[in-house]
Amino acid sequence: MIVFAHLLNDRSGSPRVLHSVISILGKDPHQARLLIGSDGAGILSSVQIPVVRYWYKRMPFRLLTLVTFMTSQVWLFFRLLLMRDLPRDAVIYVNTLLPFGAALFGKLTGRPVMYHLHEVSISPAPLQWMLVFFAKRTASQLIYVSEFHQRCLPMANIPFKVVHNANDATLILRASSHTYQPRPNGQFHVVMLSALRQYKGVDQFIELARLLASDTSIALHLVANDEDEEIARYFKQVQLPANLTVHPRTTDPCSFYERASLVMNLSRPDQCQETFGLTLLEAMSFGVPVIAPPVGGPAELVQDGVQGYLVDSRDTAALCNKVQALANDASLCEQLSAAAKNRSQQFTPDAFAAHMADIMAERGWA
Repeated sequence: MIVFAHLLNDRSGSPRVLHSVISILGKDPHQARLLIGSDGAGILSSVQIPVVRYWYKRMPFRLLTLVTFMTSQVWLFFRLLLMRDLPRDAVIYVNTLLPFGAALFGKLTGRPVMYHLHEVSISPAPLQWMLVFFAKRTASQLIYVSEFHQRCLPMANIPFKVVHNANDATLILRASSHTYQPRPNGQFHVVMLSALRQYKGVDQFIELARLLASDTSIALHLVANDEDEEIARYFKQVQLPANLTVHPRTTDPCSFYERASLVMNLSRPDQCQETFGLTLLEAMSFGVPVIAPPVGGPAELVQDGVQGYLVDSRDTAALCNKVQALANDASLCEQLSAAAKNRSQQFTPDAFAAHMADIMAERGWA
């Protein structure tokens, strides 16, 4: 049996990757179980295995969220402890560093603990130190999503594998019938899918929109991984430029890729180094050129000048120049589009499934 543990059920990268893992390793619903926090209704709501909720509440203030997070892990630990039907050899699969309550349960009850890591840095720093401390002392196996990721978060004497994320099979099917257009409906559409966090480069995206405001043929779209209430709170004292539209959390990101001319990831290198960049890969599957940070996992995924460009988001003038160059050069867009589509085909569900199955077989957990 495999017991999967995750904290926040939304539509960000880590739960989407876990959804894929469950479809591979949790095919038998009698031999798999998922424990997720009670807050959130995202992609993990559709898994085909039994789901157990443990208490968690995301709060508008960071200190309160930290309190509810710590409380949630106590709930998770005891929720697992009360499951008398768990086999002694059940694998505890911890998705991200956050559900440490499950890792402690696994370690204290003699069950193997597999960590699927997605993050490099967590704020505040003492929280990250604590989470890494628990991972180092409980993990039997680590999975990293990129070579960069492993270099940034090494844990000595724990077996590890690097398994790049893959596109969802449903997304690939939809992308296969899509034909990229540099200017759908006559406009150049610049799209960024991101949580509303400063380290994600949201402020830089707004500044970019201001720099491009005089060109009415360029439209910018920020697809927030947040609901309307959180969006209103974040932009309460911000005057958004007319060429920028902010969209709430979507259940259909493909609809944005289908009308995108360019997709961006503007995570600030000084505050957040992405371990992979799943939205970039998804966009590339639709043949959409991308702009990505010049560091971290995205720099392994995107080759500068081939599938798009690697640009430091703090240099908004350089971003503006790249966007304008692409908006005025359809042939360049088509060239980048073809390369992006080709590159995305190296990250298939079959390859991902084979890597995951190999890890389980090597450890005797299959």
